[in-house]
Amino acid sequence: MKARITDISTYLPDDVLTSEEVERRIEGYRPPRGIVERMTGIRRRHVARADQQASDLAVAAARGMRKDVDLLIFASASQDLVEPATAHIVAAKLGLSCPVFDVKNACNSLLNGIQVAEALIVSGQYRRVLVCSGETPSRAIRWRVRDRAQFVDSFAGYTLSDAGAAVLIEADPGTGIFYRDFSAESTAWAIGTLPGGGSQHPRDPEYSYFRGDGRRLKEAFELVGPDLFLRALKRTGLTWDDFDVIAVHQVAVPYLKVLAGALGLPEERLVLTLPEHGNCASATLPLQLAQASPGDKVAMLGLGGGISLGIVLADL
Repeated sequence: MKARITDISTYLPDDVLTSEEVERRIEGYRPPRGIVERMTGIRRRHVARADQQASDLAVAAARGMRKDVDLLIFASASQDLVEPATAHIVAAKLGLSCPVFDVKNACNSLLNGIQVAEALIVSGQYRRVLVCSGETPSRAIRWRVRDRAQFVDSFAGYTLSDAGAAVLIEADPGTGIFYRDFSAESTAWAIGTLPGGGSQHPRDPEYSYFRGDGRRLKEAFELVGPDLFLRALKRTGLTWDDFDVIAVHQVAVPYLKVLAGALGLPEERLVLTLPEHGNCASATLPLQLAQASPGDKVAMLGLGGGISLGIVLADL
């Protein structure tokens, strides 16, 4: 028995913020004009309404999917509350009564959710699993900036976009996910963080903003290297040209080009989402997979803070 992705849906909030508007909104320090788009290639990103929660974005994405699921996994970097699991809130809003739980691993959350769903289906515990995500990173962007150093430290937040995604995974005797591999370099966890809300900084609002060093994060991923992704080709006997869609987590256009060059990814197989949608965190891969068709062979390449990498290959 295999686990097959049978439905993919995404939701993008109507409100849009351009990179120019982002720069104008920053108070205190005035960044060089045009620096956000120039450094990232991002022109626009989506912003959820003030009354929309992470669960609402997941619900909006999953609304049109079949509801007779055995399990719901909320897999996202964002959450409505620290307790209980946001999966309960999503299930209540969808009118579901199945078991639920959360999976959380930064921008690789949804990819890890798919990994868990596949394992549970193949082991015979469930036959139909809904994996969904609701990302609201716009709530953690620092808009009042003290100086250039704080602007650099907060820069990753200006790339982020709100989005919802849902992936339905079902047991299938013939086709589906046929390869998966994951790795982590956890010594690099402090390079990019959202420190507030946990036991380290439970209440200090100063720690409620994204912080990170983009240069060090890029160096950390380069140090880990492309072996995880290239090993997938070697073990399956495939080439990138065998795939109809190659979905890659996207944080900045220049880095995507570096990664594509290092892996030899054919440009015509990539779905470029960054310029018009920004970095949608764990909803990024479904946003690209939504362009695939039934019967397509797809590759999902995940990159997440922490840092972690993952690859899943599947026939839709």
